[in-house]
Amino acid sequence: MLNFLRTGVLFAVLTALFMAVGYFLGGTSGMLIALVVAAGMNLFSYWNSDKMVLGMQGAHEVDPRSAPELYDMVERLSRNAGIPTPKVYLIHTDQPNAFATGRDPEHAAVAVSTGLLNTLQPNEVAGVIAHELAHIRSRDTLTMTVTGTFAGAISMLAQFGLLFGGGNNRDNPLGAVGALLMVFLAPLAAGLVQMAISRTREYEADKDGAEISRDPLALASALAKISQRAQRTVNVAAERNPAMAHMYIFNPLSGARMDNLFSTHPAVENRIAQLQRLAGEMQTDRTGRRAEPNPGSTAAPRNSGWRVPPIGGSQGGSSQQRGPWG
Repeated sequence: MLNFLRTGVLFAVLTALFMAVGYFLGGTSGMLIALVVAAGMNLFSYWNSDKMVLGMQGAHEVDPRSAPELYDMVERLSRNAGIPTPKVYLIHTDQPNAFATGRDPEHAAVAVSTGLLNTLQPNEVAGVIAHELAHIRSRDTLTMTVTGTFAGAISMLAQFGLLFGGGNNRDNPLGAVGALLMVFLAPLAAGLVQMAISRTREYEADKDGAEISRDPLALASALAKISQRAQRTVNVAAERNPAMAHMYIFNPLSGARMDNLFSTHPAVENRIAQLQRLAGEMQTDRTGRRAEPNPGSTAAPRNSGWRVPPIGGSQGGSSQQRGPWG
């Protein structure tokens, strides 16, 4: 119930922000137009934003034939999380990263990059996937996807309003000054909403993900490796759509400071420290394993021999080619 309330409040806040931008660009008529557009976006975001996000990030779906080990890992971890197995996608980028999307656990997807699979050990990949499954289970994916969609739309609306002379509307109380302010303040406001949602939820997903994978130190190790590599590798799709950056497990934008006050992600050092404390509470040893392993544990074995499935080899099970993971 709390998740539905949070989502409803988010829709209301973003709709109000969208209308405010419309008002300062086009007065009362601009606000009414923005209200109609926002209503349409609310419906679109709920039903289709996940598909749009996956498309914008260049993700390609894989299945048990094209990526058997990866799919099996997601399937087993999903059972641990108590949710249906989401669709699995690959993003063709050297930057190690991952995100989840979808309006609910029954309509969800997990996307991991080829760089992530090439950089991490299987147990570390399992930790990252468990983190994303935690987002799905808590329904963070809907709020994060909707926020990204609105943030991008608000920025574009502000820029278009200035470009097409929105500040000249007589019904606009601040004229050109209001339009100019919206160009800078509207994206900032949308970014603050993203930050407020994302930073807290990342800590929670780290904690819940560690419990799902039963290996908190594997996720801590994965975050350390991702932070070192991601800041040196450009994610072209994310750079083109920066409003979606908060959806990733680690900020994919080049030059982004993780300890910045307005960052959508908390400092990776703080996240690792939390996982190390959790490992102590779970009584794991220095390798991240329980002293008495749970027979149902789905953490993948340590093995550096698995490789990346080919991008585009399978779309919804249509390909007959078997991926190199099999």
